[in-house]
Amino acid sequence: MKTTFIYKEVDGCKIKGDFYSIEEKHAPLVVYIHGGGLIFGTRTDMKEEQINLYLQAGYHVCTIDYRLAPESKLPAIKEDIEDVLIWLKDRGVNQFNFDPERIAVIGSSAGGYLALLSGTFQVRPKAIVSFYGYGDIAGDWYRKPSPYFSKMTTVPEVLVQQLIQKQPISEGPIERRFAIYLYCRQQGQWVDYLTNKNEETLDPFCPLKKIDENYPPTLLLHGDADEDVPYEQSVSMSEALNKAGITNKFITIKNGKHSFDEDMGDPVVAEAFEEVLRFLKERL
Repeated sequence: MKTTFIYKEVDGCKIKGDFYSIEEKHAPLVVYIHGGGLIFGTRTDMKEEQINLYLQAGYHVCTIDYRLAPESKLPAIKEDIEDVLIWLKDRGVNQFNFDPERIAVIGSSAGGYLALLSGTFQVRPKAIVSFYGYGDIAGDWYRKPSPYFSKMTTVPEVLVQQLIQKQPISEGPIERRFAIYLYCRQQGQWVDYLTNKNEETLDPFCPLKKIDENYPPTLLLHGDADEDVPYEQSVSMSEALNKAGITNKFITIKNGKHSFDEDMGDPVVAEAFEEVLRFLKERL
């Protein structure tokens, strides 16, 4: 059963989540954060096959929206992910009756980044799963034009300015928002569109630089042929977790492209999800 809820409202922007319940009331919870470069995407992006996989394995599932850039900046996006975890533990648990001590956060791409960032919050999940996420947004890969995206049709800045809304939004279908992300990657301006010009440092928003002894156990999955998020991002995150003594596992998908997990019929992808379920069973 799916229930849509609002976990916060900011400047007239109602930020929602979808909760998928199973019969077992005090079961653990999987919170899914969608990708989209923090610019596009919605809570409905999670594949139905993946939702059903977690439900059948005995987990409630919650998919969430969050404010999107460039209308909202990185501090606001981080705040939304923090707030939904607080809301779920303080209020959502009374509405949906899951186990608040057994929450895992799973995300893909930018959602994987936000999942990794949740490990630095005051209210943290019990476990994290990052599909081709990134731990460091301060690197050159987002500050220089992307060779992959530069091969696509050039997006003019005037179009981007027409697509940007005057008010905060938390739902951005790809067909209406991808051009903004494409422009940012073609121009090497993603960080500029995500932050205010007076930002002194991105360190508070880089999970790689915020790991402490209480960082949750983490599973990283990344294709070594990812054309969007560099494979090295997960390599570096795993190395940092190892250095800090944090339990983690890193799964490399050989020749895996970005969004490899969408091909659920691929035996390699199926095995990857079996690894995810084993990890969740161990940690929750």
